[in-house]
Amino acid sequence: MSATKSDIRAEAARLMAAFIAAGAAPVEADILQPAATLLDLYGEDIRARAYVTFDPTEGEQMLRPDFTVPIVQMHMATGAAPARYTYAGEVFRRQDDGAGRAREYIQVGYEVFGHTNPAAADAEVFALIAAQVSGLGLRAATGDIGILSAAVRGLRTSEARRAALLRHLWRPRRFRALIDRFGGRSPVPPSRAALLAAADPFATAGPEIGLRSRAEVAARIDALRADAAEPPISSGEVALIEDILALKGRAPAALSHLRDIAVDLPAISPAVRALAARLDALAGRGIDVDALDFEAAFGRTSMEYYDGFVFGFYAEARPDLPPIASGGRYDALTRVLGQGRAIPAVGAVIRPALMLELAAQGAKP
Repeated sequence: MSATKSDIRAEAARLMAAFIAAGAAPVEADILQPAATLLDLYGEDIRARAYVTFDPTEGEQMLRPDFTVPIVQMHMATGAAPARYTYAGEVFRRQDDGAGRAREYIQVGYEVFGHTNPAAADAEVFALIAAQVSGLGLRAATGDIGILSAAVRGLRTSEARRAALLRHLWRPRRFRALIDRFGGRSPVPPSRAALLAAADPFATAGPEIGLRSRAEVAARIDALRADAAEPPISSGEVALIEDILALKGRAPAALSHLRDIAVDLPAISPAVRALAARLDALAGRGIDVDALDFEAAFGRTSMEYYDGFVFGFYAEARPDLPPIASGGRYDALTRVLGQGRAIPAVGAVIRPALMLELAAQGAKP
């Protein structure tokens, strides 16, 4: 029998009590959130994942798809001093027909702001979450978005190309297509080649339609011409990016391999050192890092605010279930929502309903 809402709320309260005991202050966030903030952060793609409504006074609103953004806004508005927070409540996510995933469910979270030792804070959050889900037979997966983003920033190509790759870091197919195009592996579409080769692209064009002005279209054509004139990213650098994307294994072996890659791509060296410090901090928290999985591309389809350490806990016997718990580092988000001020931040969420479902199948939380 499925857990009742009362059962789920009781489990959420138990988790919150554990987080409060770890030093977190309980906070809340409105269920209706201004849509503009999320649209500014993630673009129109967020509409496909959230429930959007319109208020004649407040404008577009979204049913809370996540707690992190409003918690960061609250923290940055109150002085951005070091703090720990916990919260619990419903979040709402649109799902494809037949996906079988909940559109409304309770999340319990733990967030750490302003820790002077990022590796220690990462380890604190991971170890605390691991303790709450222990006994459920979950597999922990870890990654680091910062390694891939550092690799992209280190490519010897134009700033425009680096920016495009970073913008699509969370869209694996689009990222792959850009790497192929920028690396000279995929040809320029004939229609685009003809457009760029024309002395006056507007001479043979049809009537002007759409919302873009003639000046905006001309600027876009100039940008495409500048990109077409760029030499391709070297095959060696493309191979290094592919090596990073394909990297999976136990954390110590992955660290060793990344150190080898850093010899040829030194831009990732700071991120690799941060990974080494994190593994040391995790070991200090009693985590068996020799058995910990690491995937360099892990987390690329999660919420786009993660920019460093990422992790998730999965029920391998139930591949139909989403992560039971997940989290990561989001320093860059604090800079965006803090209007230029930034503070180190890392956090995680747990889904108590999924914990109870697994426990009912025989595991004991």
